[in-house]
Amino acid sequence: MSFGSFDQGDEGEAMSDINMTPLIDVMLVLLVIFIITAPLLTGSLKLDLPKVDAPPSQQTPTVLNVGLRKDGQLYLADQTITLAQLAARFAASAQQSPKTEVHISADAAVPYGDVARVMGAAQGAGLSRIGLITQPPAGAASTAR
Repeated sequence: MSFGSFDQGDEGEAMSDINMTPLIDVMLVLLVIFIITAPLLTGSLKLDLPKVDAPPSQQTPTVLNVGLRKDGQLYLADQTITLAQLAARFAASAQQSPKTEVHISADAAVPYGDVARVMGAAQGAGLSRIGLITQPPAGAASTAR
């Protein structure tokens, strides 16, 4: 019985079968390597940038702090202001720098419509960077760092 043996009886005859499994394994490994490295090769751009002695830009964004009290009173940087005056100030700031930020601090009891009017005045003047200032609840641990 020659089950599982390499002896085929004729010693002079060459083996006619090639084992393809190792070749397929090597090709799959090479394919995985190319798939992983191809995005890394296209992401880099080699440039020889010119050298300039100019200082880096230290420009900080302009911030307008708007406050709303529950009695409807508006404040801009701790000074009382009307909605019409606030809209004019928004327009002037937008002409100076369109990246001006508007930070709105409102009492919890302020109606949503009052906050929406201030946001609408800012957007109407061309300011799109609007943030609502909040406080974390007492006893809550801050997870954002």
